[in-house]
Amino acid sequence: MSKIAKKPVLLKEGVTASITNDKVLVNGPKGSLFFPIPQGIEVKEEEGKLVISQKIKNDVKTNALFGLTRSMVSNMVTGVSSGFEKKLELSGVGYRGQASGNTLTLSLGFSHPVIIKGEEGITFAVEENIITVIGIDKALVGNTAAKIRAIRPPEPYKGKGIKYQGERIRRKTGKAAKAVGAK
Repeated sequence: MSKIAKKPVLLKEGVTASITNDKVLVNGPKGSLFFPIPQGIEVKEEEGKLVISQKIKNDVKTNALFGLTRSMVSNMVTGVSSGFEKKLELSGVGYRGQASGNTLTLSLGFSHPVIIKGEEGITFAVEENIITVIGIDKALVGNTAAKIRAIRPPEPYKGKGIKYQGERIRRKTGKAAKAVGAK
């Protein structure tokens, strides 16, 4: 039995939820999101809270979906009220980015600029070589940030590339350092 799923999801101010027989729809100041309710899981609204429960207690098939449903609903409530953002750092000589609406143009040392079009609900902001991916859907923001990072992942020798803000890159010593230490 999931400990996380037992906790009710508080509906923040300005956020409303409507539950139909097979999905949860959450509306807020930043937009609206929905999540299909898996079979065997029940979602109820009680006194400004969403309570998730299993139809059959300790059912093997729904145990895994119990905590997942609660996390997805909680992320939707947070997304429509305050939104999510991921920050990426560009490090390298000549590496830079420009954002215009939901289009991101990156110069990463290739022979051509890399143009990324964000999906609906995703916007980009670039400030001093820090790219910010902003949106209301946590999974979409994370996937978009991962796709941007995959274009030029940080390399271990000089640390050049695109990395998440706060990510530590394990650095390797080069051939010159090995040759000096070998004597």
